[in-house]
Amino acid sequence: MTDNELKNDSAVEAGSDSSARTHFIEDIIAEDNKTGRFGGRVHTRFPPEPNGYLHIGHAKSICLNFGLALDYGGKCNLRFDDTNPTKEEVEYVESIMNDVRWLGFDWEDRLFYASDYFDQLYEWAVQLIKAGKAYVDHLNADEIREHRGTLTQPGKDSPYRNRSVEENLDLFQRMKNGEFPDGTCVLRAKIDMTSPNLNLRDPVMYRILHATHHRTGDKWCIYPMYDWAHGESDSIEGITHSICTLEFEDHRPLYEWFVENLNIYRPQQIEFARLNLTYTIMSKRKLIRLVQEKHVRGWDDPRMSTLSGMRRRGYPPEAIRAFCDMIGLAKSNSVADFAMLEYCVRQHLNKVATRVMAVLNPLRVVLTNYPEGQVDELDAVNNPEDPSAGTRKVPFSRVLYIDRDDFMENPPSKFYRLSPGREVRLRYGYFIKCEEVIKDEAGNIIELRCTYDPTTRGGEAPDGRKVKATIHWVSAAHALDAEVRVYEHLFTRPDPNSDDEGKDFTAYINPNSLQVLAGCKVEPSLKDAAPGSRYQFERLGYFCVDPDSQGSTLVFNRTVTLRDEWAKLQKSQPS
Repeated sequence: MTDNELKNDSAVEAGSDSSARTHFIEDIIAEDNKTGRFGGRVHTRFPPEPNGYLHIGHAKSICLNFGLALDYGGKCNLRFDDTNPTKEEVEYVESIMNDVRWLGFDWEDRLFYASDYFDQLYEWAVQLIKAGKAYVDHLNADEIREHRGTLTQPGKDSPYRNRSVEENLDLFQRMKNGEFPDGTCVLRAKIDMTSPNLNLRDPVMYRILHATHHRTGDKWCIYPMYDWAHGESDSIEGITHSICTLEFEDHRPLYEWFVENLNIYRPQQIEFARLNLTYTIMSKRKLIRLVQEKHVRGWDDPRMSTLSGMRRRGYPPEAIRAFCDMIGLAKSNSVADFAMLEYCVRQHLNKVATRVMAVLNPLRVVLTNYPEGQVDELDAVNNPEDPSAGTRKVPFSRVLYIDRDDFMENPPSKFYRLSPGREVRLRYGYFIKCEEVIKDEAGNIIELRCTYDPTTRGGEAPDGRKVKATIHWVSAAHALDAEVRVYEHLFTRPDPNSDDEGKDFTAYINPNSLQVLAGCKVEPSLKDAAPGSRYQFERLGYFCVDPDSQGSTLVFNRTVTLRDEWAKLQKSQPS
């Protein structure tokens, strides 16, 4: 995919022209380019912490940062803000890189880590100590919190705030050398304990952690706090537009204080509203709980809001990029409807997914007047939206499977599918009529005896008679065994984070979020379907081959149904 194709793809998928509209960040960049603020450069970064897997909320930031770089002929770095070795793992680093690549973006040779800058950050901390703008504090975490004050009450100075420069330098060096246990002391910036912005009330810059880092090993036993490392890392990398979510707006004065007092290059921080999505959670802490407490099967469980989970479920990256474009950017928080994401998934898969026939709840059908041992090969269209996809051959024989939902022995008036004495069309095949219903001793229907009309091959009757229903089917002798996993929302309420009932978010986990259907049958064209392949099961929805497929049994995840409630809702709105 070329840069221009990638840049415009999401607009095409959403049915809009992104070149005809701009958002507020583009307006800021345009003004910066006009005034020459950064010499016409646009250099962004995506800076995840490697303490969990990425989720759909991160996709918005990825698309924004890499997309802006593409739009303006600039650069985008991938930088891991790896400042907390107790929560970070190589597994998370690798998963994040996989997700960014899967979404279609490339950081080229610009892969960085905050840990690359640990030596420089230490030297800058020493510089602030020498300038009398940082000090070593022996208050513990609870005492620091108590001294910080509240939104309505100013903070109180630490009794250690006015130590001499020499004492602070000595203590900081001893912290670095590992002379103190965890929690003994911290390094704090010396700013203003009466500031109305709590972030400026002498924030912690370093804490002691005797923990092995995934990259630096045991070289360090003091680690920079996120707020200390983040802005300085942007400065080192020459980032022009440091794009953050809204919760960092109150942190911006602190980042600016650091770079001003160090007299180093200053990026411009811009905040935007993070993505919130109904029926999902975006907290890494809560996602980790779902995994650790085994509410789900892992980070890539298709019910998760993680990108790896959505990939396994069958969501295409083009659809996620289209969704991020559709919801746009704002300066105030809002919640997007999950149905919008599903709409984007359908829009893309409708164009590219091969159509196949599958029967999820098989009912045996015997065509009593079809010759024993005969097999016809019928022509089936691979994708009516894409004529270049061509056709395939589907075997047809005396014994078939149809879905049990397509037959009723005593149907209501508006049931038009198969029933005793009624004729229906088989997709790509013939008209059939149900002549007899076979039941077991318990009264359960186990087989239908039907006749077929050989003159109706292709689905049309020479005498012009019509039928009111077309149903899908598979040949029993040729069908492949399959397991199908049907997913619903992981949570029963749109906002599982809400605590208005005083419950933990896990109280709203949907017990019916996964239904496993065994004994399904799919057509033989899927024999060599690779994990990750996406298909439309005709009349049923879109499905993806799961990596659990093995041997003679294929495993499919239902990606999304064919019904599109969001599109219907949009059409019903007054113009």
